[in-house]
Amino acid sequence: MELEVYKINGEKAGRTVKLDDTVFGIEPNDHAIWLDVKQYRANHRQGTHSSKERSQLSGSTRKLKRQKGTGTARLGDIKSPVLRGGARAFGPHPRDYSFKLNKKVKRLARKSALTYKAKEQAIMIVEDFSFDQPKTKNYLKMLNDLKADGMKTLLVSNEIDNNVYLSARNIKGTLLKRAADLNTYVVMDAKKLIISESSVKTIEEILKK
Repeated sequence: MELEVYKINGEKAGRTVKLDDTVFGIEPNDHAIWLDVKQYRANHRQGTHSSKERSQLSGSTRKLKRQKGTGTARLGDIKSPVLRGGARAFGPHPRDYSFKLNKKVKRLARKSALTYKAKEQAIMIVEDFSFDQPKTKNYLKMLNDLKADGMKTLLVSNEIDNNVYLSARNIKGTLLKRAADLNTYVVMDAKKLIISESSVKTIEEILKK
C-alpha cells in the first residue's frame, strides 16, 4: 500500500511512502488484539482496593441477643456482615492484576491493529516537523488542515518535539507517542493515526523482528 506524504498545512509533499504489507497488510487476529488490550489495561490497574473482614474490625464480640426464643433470626456479634456497619464478606483485597504475554502475540496484535487502520484509511503520513514555540493554536491548525479536527488522533514520531508536546497536551482526544512505544490499545483507540514520515521505517523494523 502506498500513501501520500502531506505537509502539516495539508498540502501534498509530492512523494509517497510504501507501507510494508507484512506490518500494515496482514490477516488481522482479533484474539491477539483482545489479549494485548486486556494486558495493557490490567497492568494499569492499581489493585489497591481493600475491605475489612470481621477479624479486622474493632468492636465487642458479645452476642447481641440470645440464640432462641426471640422469634427472629439468630445473630452473633455486632461485626456480623449482615448488620449495617459490620464487616464485608468475601470483599476485595489488594492484588496485582498484571500478567505476562508472549512477545510474538503482542507483535501480532500491533500489526493487526495497524492493518485495521490501514484498511479503514485512517492512517496519514506527514513530513517530520517541529514548532518554534509551544502554541496550542498551531497544533489545532495542523489538525484542521489535515482534516482531523474533532477526532481522536494519535501522532506517532521517532522523537516527540517538546514544543509539539506542550502544544498538544491540552487538546481533548489528542495523544502523542514515540514509534518505539507504540502499543495496540492506543492504536485501536484512535480514530486517525498521524505518522511522521521517518517513523514508518522504525515501526516496520520493530514489528518485523
